[in-house]
Amino acid sequence: MPTITRDVVVVGAGPSGLTAAAELKKAGLTVAVLEARDRVGGRTWTGTIDGAMLEIGGQWVSPDQTALYETLESLGLTTYERYREGDSVYIAPNGERTVYSGDSFPVSESTQAEMDRLIGILDELTAEIGADEPWAHPRARELDTVSFSRWLADQCDDAEARNNIGLFVAGGMLTKPAHAFSALQAVLMAASAGSFSNLVNEDFILDRRVVGGMQQVSILLAEQLGDDVHLGAPVRTVHWNEDGVRVEADGGIEVHAKRVVLAVPPNLYSRISFDPPLPRRQHQMHQHQSIGLVIKVHAVYETPFWREDGLSGTSFSSAEIVQEVYDNTNHGDTRGTLVAFVADEKADAMFELSAEERKSRILESIARFLGPKAKDAVVYYESDWGSEEWTRGAYACSYDLGGLHRYGRDNRTPVGPIHFSCSDIAGAGYQHVDGAIRMGRRTAAAIVEAAQPA
Repeated sequence: MPTITRDVVVVGAGPSGLTAAAELKKAGLTVAVLEARDRVGGRTWTGTIDGAMLEIGGQWVSPDQTALYETLESLGLTTYERYREGDSVYIAPNGERTVYSGDSFPVSESTQAEMDRLIGILDELTAEIGADEPWAHPRARELDTVSFSRWLADQCDDAEARNNIGLFVAGGMLTKPAHAFSALQAVLMAASAGSFSNLVNEDFILDRRVVGGMQQVSILLAEQLGDDVHLGAPVRTVHWNEDGVRVEADGGIEVHAKRVVLAVPPNLYSRISFDPPLPRRQHQMHQHQSIGLVIKVHAVYETPFWREDGLSGTSFSSAEIVQEVYDNTNHGDTRGTLVAFVADEKADAMFELSAEERKSRILESIARFLGPKAKDAVVYYESDWGSEEWTRGAYACSYDLGGLHRYGRDNRTPVGPIHFSCSDIAGAGYQHVDGAIRMGRRTAAAIVEAAQPA
């Protein structure tokens, strides 16, 4: 294949890379996008499994995600509300199942008071520290050198309250045990959603879905770029100096450009060889970022049977194999779909089992929430991003204990002609498609500004 010459080469055809490329092209710069997979979309992937359309990757849109909403509108895409009519289900640590209505878990008054108090403290920290530069706050080191589980224990002696609060950040978002990340990382996760109260409100954070699936964002952006998007082209080497880059990918593709945008999660930076090597600080920083682990389970039924029982499908438990369940029925579909999540150490345990035993154990867990009919799924599928070669986990990267305050300020700092753009290093929208789009826009704007004559 002949050598390609462009102003900018983008590595990764997810929402961030494609947004950056589209913005650069609008500004009059030439681009090439190199994607390792045989599809666009990155960690968004709308697939058809056994005749059922499933959101294998990211899917939800919350009210604060204005960058995503702007993109959806520009692409002519519409959204619909997640089904939430009816009661929810909570399973306590002792195994007791309770059907409840309203926003609060059916726990004792003292446990609820402790949960409310912890949420209040975290809301105050979130408002004070913010999402853009949490590492710059005077308390950054203090909060970053204590695990979130230890911080919760220091604040509260009610184990059920601590576990329920931890559920929303650890298993629900960072998909790591609460002892594996810092209190500062938890605050960043909350700040990215506007507040901790927003983060624990499933009606806010899991508000709407895209009709036809979230992957359409990337598909339609890629259509705007046409032949400038190259699939099946994993990048192997980036040669760089202050004058530009030479990027080598599989298939004999070689792109010469003034700048390169790495629009992949930080855990994949090491898959690329850099000549000369990246600076010491980059090498160290990338080793302190890792992606979490979650099994996203899709179970499709002939009908949404839980609705007949007056249930919304929404279910929670910090003690169950499955910690969250939601009605994930597609727009206009007569069948019913549930989505359930098995995170971090519980996912480890499930992957020790055979596929059939794992399926049985997970469906039994869902059935403890929603009744025995939950065992009779006509389509069952596990989104296992941990085994996906060009992702290796889900949902996103976060720092290990102490890493955020130490390295965070350089998350988005370019190295010569090398720029970084992904949801994993966003402030607002961190971990979400909204953050990916924000970072794509930000990176493109910086490149456009740098390209202007002095």
